Amino acid sequence: MSYRADYRVEATSLPGFVQQVAVSYVTNGYFFYVIGRVPAKKDPTAIDSKLVTRYDIDCSKFTRYRRKQAGRANLQYIRFRDTFVLLATHGEHSFFEEEAGQVRDLRRVPLKVEGYSISSKEGQAVVRIEREEYRALKAYFVSLALHRSAETLAGEFAAVPYEPYAAVRGQLLCIWRAINRVRKVAGFELVPRSCVPAERRIYRPFEKRAERWAGEQPALTSSHLEGEG
Repeated sequence: MSYRADYRVEATSLPGFVQQVAVSYVTNGYFFYVIGRVPAKKDPTAIDSKLVTRYDIDCSKFTRYRRKQAGRANLQYIRFRDTFVLLATHGEHSFFEEEAGQVRDLRRVPLKVEGYSISSKEGQAVVRIEREEYRALKAYFVSLALHRSAETLAGEFAAVPYEPYAAVRGQLLCIWRAINRVRKVAGFELVPRSCVPAERRIYRPFEKRAERWAGEQPALTSSHLEGEG
């Protein structure tokens, strides 16, 4: 590894990856991105080192501040399994020339990763279930609405593997309502709203065990997350 050891790049869970990109990067102005995959049989850590070194990403927060003041862009890099993302702020940087044709703007083209869609609206990160995945999920639950008990449906619904960011929760509520519309017409017991998760978990994105913060830890806000600025 040729970059600074304290600059961590490998997210150890999908929710941690999404959290880091949305809460720590997008909300701090990293709107431009390139997404890629590590080629088969290639060492992911070699790709990490190559890209972090090429774009001098592993710099200190003081260097990032000076770059910002000088009108230059700052970059972040993160990888989950074989998917990596380079993100950049506004400003001058060789990244925009070397990745010309590949750079997308999150405010116009959402970043899609394993069923999640991450975008930005009015400077805020928006995380939702990707459109096709959402439609498939809704169709699945509606197809089961008259063939499962309310308890079974509630259990399956609660196990949907998407963290309930505001937009995700809105989508899940739409699915929940669709299920109950069908069940109400048939005179079946309705699925309780309590099965729709209300709060997302907070993850340490780069922890080896990819665990969420334990219950004994103090309450966290986005300012506690890693890699801001």
